[in-house]
Amino acid sequence: MLLLLRVLSLFPLGLLQVIGWLLGWLAFLVSPTYRRRFVENATLAGCSRGQMAAAVGHAGCMVGELPRLWLGRPLPFRWDDGGCIQRAFDAGRGIVFLTPHMGCFELSPQALAADYSERQGPMTILYRPARQPWLARAMASVRERPGLQAVPTTLAGVRQLIKALRQGRAVGLLPDQVPPEGMGAWSPFFGRPAYTMTLAARLVQQTGATVLLAWSERLSWGRGVAVHVREMREPLSADMDTALAQLNAEMEQLIRACPAQYLWGYARYKPPRGEL
Repeated sequence: MLLLLRVLSLFPLGLLQVIGWLLGWLAFLVSPTYRRRFVENATLAGCSRGQMAAAVGHAGCMVGELPRLWLGRPLPFRWDDGGCIQRAFDAGRGIVFLTPHMGCFELSPQALAADYSERQGPMTILYRPARQPWLARAMASVRERPGLQAVPTTLAGVRQLIKALRQGRAVGLLPDQVPPEGMGAWSPFFGRPAYTMTLAARLVQQTGATVLLAWSERLSWGRGVAVHVREMREPLSADMDTALAQLNAEMEQLIRACPAQYLWGYARYKPPRGEL
């Protein structure tokens, strides 16, 4: 399987996205469970039929891009951050980047590492190891790139995040990912209770780090990615329930900016599984 990924990583980005687009529609048509969850989640957020149709294809594009993202040449990208990244680094308290399952979300840490790691040190990203042993080994190896340090969702991984922030470096999390039981709390997301990670808020509360919100917009015809970054509208509350509601509201606003590129098929409202 890894050999196949290496071969696909040599394909042009536009071709990989076309293949992915077709696979996205295939998955939508053949899986009633996936289709029902996709439509329910998108409808809850107020998506139009046109936005849903586009999102089906974009979900496939995310899969089609992975060989290139993991094993191929770096994707072309441009920043849309208004200088907030450098201001946050200059503050010296570390940065917590929060990125939803939206667009080419795995590109965001690669872009930051490419342009900032030489001056600011490597970025540390949190990931959940795959259950399949071969995929877990592959993910652990391909995500360790120059300027990037990938750590698993374990206590040791969390310690690495705290250490990085206290050194003034950046860390990255997917705050709309359902955490294991005991590592989250229920909070509204598009009006429905969703089990939401408390880790992001705890990292900020313990270290005083700056929160930056980021998402990577997939540009048409294989032209690359626009990485959008902005600050939170209000400082994160010290109260955990309020902080989680803030973070979910911020994620909702990002998603509403481009609902066609959000992974509506993700089981966001599922109950948490037992701790790893």
